[in-house]
Amino acid sequence: MRSSRAIAGSLLFLVVAPGVVAGVVPWLLTGWESDDGVGNLVVVRAFGGAILVVGIAVLLDAFARFVREGRGTPAPVAPTERLVVGGLYRHVRNPMYLAVEAAILGQALLLGRTVLLAYAGVIGVAFWAFVRLYEEPTLARRYGKEYEAYRRAVPAWLPRLRPWQPDPNVRDWTPQ
Repeated sequence: MRSSRAIAGSLLFLVVAPGVVAGVVPWLLTGWESDDGVGNLVVVRAFGGAILVVGIAVLLDAFARFVREGRGTPAPVAPTERLVVGGLYRHVRNPMYLAVEAAILGQALLLGRTVLLAYAGVIGVAFWAFVRLYEEPTLARRYGKEYEAYRRAVPAWLPRLRPWQPDPNVRDWTPQ
């Protein structure tokens, strides 16, 4: 896929998927107004803000990695040409989903809104189901042995401390 198409597709998908899940829906649920009775602790709000910023940074890095390393988009309708295994993907297979969860949880703490904690739980279950029922089988079909080696070595949800080093005999790995 040409770089310009990958960038445009990724930006569109960023707005449509994570933008709605981690932005529009939390805004609809809360109006981004804080609950002064629940979230008055400055340290809790600061921690929530930090989690939100980290989540957004991880999400943007993952989207950029799909364009640069994968030569495609995170959208299922315009997948990458190459399996993305660099950066945070060496520690965990699903940093993008974890980043969206972090953004929602960060907003929950920042605003002191328990409705966002419940929403994060629902989204977490939906992400898990999507990954297990659609994404993993699709990646296994698309990338074969390359994905299976990656899947065996890198956990789906709880990051490994040391980054995984790909076996160059499985594919010409060139993660950024």
